[in-house]
Amino acid sequence: MTPAELAKTVDHTLLKPEATRADVEATIAEAAELGTYSVCLSPNMLPVTVPEGLKAAVVCGFPSGKHASEIKAAEARLSAAQGADEVDMVIDVGAAIEGRYADVEADIRAVREAAPGVVLKVIIESAALNDEQIVAVCEASRSAGADFVKTSTGFHPAGGASVHAVELMARTVGGELGVKASGGIRSWDDATAMIAAGATRLGLSSTRAVLAGEKASGTY
Repeated sequence: MTPAELAKTVDHTLLKPEATRADVEATIAEAAELGTYSVCLSPNMLPVTVPEGLKAAVVCGFPSGKHASEIKAAEARLSAAQGADEVDMVIDVGAAIEGRYADVEADIRAVREAAPGVVLKVIIESAALNDEQIVAVCEASRSAGADFVKTSTGFHPAGGASVHAVELMARTVGGELGVKASGGIRSWDDATAMIAAGATRLGLSSTRAVLAGEKASGTY
């Protein structure tokens, strides 16, 4: 895989709470320069102008997932109306841990129905779940009409993406959904290992360093 090919799998990400409008503009410019698939931003940064060929993604219910489904749905609806191409929503991780998978599915479905025209990625916070829970949440995401399952917010103390979680997620969705690996991917080796494990999209904030084969710092 070449750097240009890897770049086409990347959501170039800026989700720091202290991010400014100038930071967003710089991130969009960098994404265009590097040739990434999209930029992933906080929803209150919309609307944004992106060059042709670059998608705009935003998060929803971020980072805790502890929002009423109606709030997540309203957030996704507004984001879609303001030009988002993709929405990355966070599930209620506690509901998954408790085995309330029907509630997880209903939460995802509410967002899906609120923003039918966008690509929906479901952040499951895989490092906080066991294998059984990961499988069940991936199945709920598929049943609810999601387009991707995604490992992590990058903000959870349990950690980010792992090769094991990505392999399990990819095996569960069986190619019917995409798999996005995010959180803690800070080197070329990290990134290509996730692709080899079955990831079809990567969430990176240190994209330039990763593509250059350098080791980056940070969490996302």
